Amino acid sequence: MLSYVQMNARKFLILASKIWTCICYMFNRQVRAYQPVKYEPFPLSPVSRHRLSMVQRKTLVLDLDETLIHSHHDAAPRNTVKPGTPHDFTVKVTIDRHPVRFFVHKRPHVDFFLDVVSQWYDIVVFTASMEIYGTAVADKLDNGRNILNRRYYRQHCTPDFGSYTKDLSAICNDLNR
Repeated sequence: MLSYVQMNARKFLILASKIWTCICYMFNRQVRAYQPVKYEPFPLSPVSRHRLSMVQRKTLVLDLDETLIHSHHDAAPRNTVKPGTPHDFTVKVTIDRHPVRFFVHKRPHVDFFLDVVSQWYDIVVFTASMEIYGTAVADKLDNGRNILNRRYYRQHCTPDFGSYTKDLSAICNDLNR
């Protein structure tokens, strides 16, 4: 028969083993959940490249906030991102002589999306955000690829009862493109 000390030691080892298994599971799950997915963009085939060269490129207008990214500043956390999700990058800007830090979460797979559609379209970022913030975020998103060169900000919008309306004719007179 097992002595009382041996039984308690066995119970302790079983409990410790279960706790360790649980910790390992949670850690592995946490690590796996936030690993970025890497895609290799496929270059256009010669036939597709030739066909695209024969037509006038169209313009794709994308909003910045809540479309390409989600962000919040240090004074006001937002519920658009699951709590505990690490931000992709931080942007520090000065607004009205006050330094503000924005924590930016990129939309999943946004880098791959921008790489692919930039082969087909001229991409324009149109945001109702202030230029100092929008420029910093767009620069980080572009990451030296030179695909987000055309940018429109709050001053290009039309004030409309306390909000801002984006007039696409400010980008291009021919809205068919």
